[in-house]
Amino acid sequence: MQFNVRPYVCGALGRIDPVVLGKLTGAGPRVRPALQMPGAALFSSAPLPPYHRAEGSFAFAWGERRPSGSPAGGWMTVAETYETPGLIGEGERVTLHAGALGLVDVYYVRLGEAVYFSSLIQPLLALVPVEIDWAAWASILQVTFPLGEATPFAGVRRLPGSGALVADQDRLATERRLPRWLRGEPYETWISAGELLEILHEVYKDYEGRRLLVPVSGGYDSRLLCAVAVARGADVESWTTSPDDGTDTDIAFARAITRELRVPHRVITQDAAAYPGDAREVARRLEYLTPHHAWYAPFAKEVHGAGRVLVDGLAGGPLLKNFMVSGAALEATSQAERSAAVLRSLSLGEPSQPFLSPGAREWIEEAVGEQFAAATSMFHGHRAELPLSVLHTRTVRGIARSAVNLVGPEASFAAPFVHPDFFDAALSVGVARKDKGRFYRELLHAADPRVAALPSTNVVKQPLRRVPLRSTAAPARVYAHGMLQTVAERVPALLSEQMHEVVWGGPDALTRFGGWNDRFWVRGLVLLGLWLNDFENDLGELAPPF
Repeated sequence: MQFNVRPYVCGALGRIDPVVLGKLTGAGPRVRPALQMPGAALFSSAPLPPYHRAEGSFAFAWGERRPSGSPAGGWMTVAETYETPGLIGEGERVTLHAGALGLVDVYYVRLGEAVYFSSLIQPLLALVPVEIDWAAWASILQVTFPLGEATPFAGVRRLPGSGALVADQDRLATERRLPRWLRGEPYETWISAGELLEILHEVYKDYEGRRLLVPVSGGYDSRLLCAVAVARGADVESWTTSPDDGTDTDIAFARAITRELRVPHRVITQDAAAYPGDAREVARRLEYLTPHHAWYAPFAKEVHGAGRVLVDGLAGGPLLKNFMVSGAALEATSQAERSAAVLRSLSLGEPSQPFLSPGAREWIEEAVGEQFAAATSMFHGHRAELPLSVLHTRTVRGIARSAVNLVGPEASFAAPFVHPDFFDAALSVGVARKDKGRFYRELLHAADPRVAALPSTNVVKQPLRRVPLRSTAAPARVYAHGMLQTVAERVPALLSEQMHEVVWGGPDALTRFGGWNDRFWVRGLVLLGLWLNDFENDLGELAPPF
């Protein structure tokens, strides 16, 4: 991992132990001091000047978008305007904050009266024992990402979006603020598709003069972003790769879209024999947080050398087309029904056979339910509760990792849909107007009616053809079986009797798991197996709670 466009940072605040801080700075990428003073320390892999410095005060940020001048509105204004983490000092008060959504990771441990933090989990493991967080793994297995502050490691927490850690006169405190979109409820303003498109054009002014790479798939988000880039006369290319969904419909549809837009188009090919290596590399690079994105590895590597800014459709689904918002959630008559419906949408569906033992399944469902309720309680009763519940969980903790942690920090990425102006305007459009993609189709038609008319994977139900899956080919089965063996041996109580029989049957027994839900249940367990293997020498008793 090369920290080209976003530095690796680590540091501490509070009553800092210099020996512990030395362990932290020596455990990760090479760093240099950006700030050293009583009660606060910040180190960075690249020069990191403060964006504000005055007598008795300082302010640092390390996202790609950074402010300038004094943070007059406080840390929350910086977090929600620039979606960046940072460190702000004013007198004896020092604040470590995340971005408002929390897209850029900040991990931390608390030891005594100090907090030690890092952009990566791994360096923090030099400070605390390696122990499994079963609640985090419950979420990873059921919804494919951790919830709240959880990480796979019990001793390491993740600073959540709109959250901060504050050291003030040797006292440590946690601070949570309401982001802009919760402080002022975005009532329906009846903004038109054309007006929202104008806002998107304004957002693109931030990228003027930069060479853009817009990955086009067969869906709505990418074609909208590419159409706007073309309309603005940008220097734009488009690439597509297989999402390993067994159809490759994205590739066929992307060719039609880019041909209509007259954009140079390239298909990044993938090799089934390379899948095990890709899966291991992505899992380790993402620090075991999600089983997603193995298919994205060859694409991300190519982006690193492209010399272009990747324009990513992050958050487009929840903001513009009710992605992961079911009819049951829309029609719910109580908070409990609504929350349960959203969680069902985010959770993996029933596999073709039981994967988990009855005791494990019961415990996992209860643990995930509690974590989801805590992670989304701030949205309860809000007009945009449904899309915000998806954005602050699945989008941030799972989906964003491809752009933030696989494309970045080597290459720049832009996420136009999370720009404050567009985000607020899109959130103000009621979920009823977005139902079944109606509003999004109006937006696409306003952007380019010819591109809007082309087939989309958002509406096509049957694939044009079937193609072999990399993730279920023979090399992937051998790899997956090895990891499942590890789970079966180390945590036998987790798996059902039927799953133990599958593991006993060898790699080819996994050929029965070709369905969508089956594949993701397998990937989650394989991720756990890799984690258990990688930390075999550091882990003590696992002591599962089921």
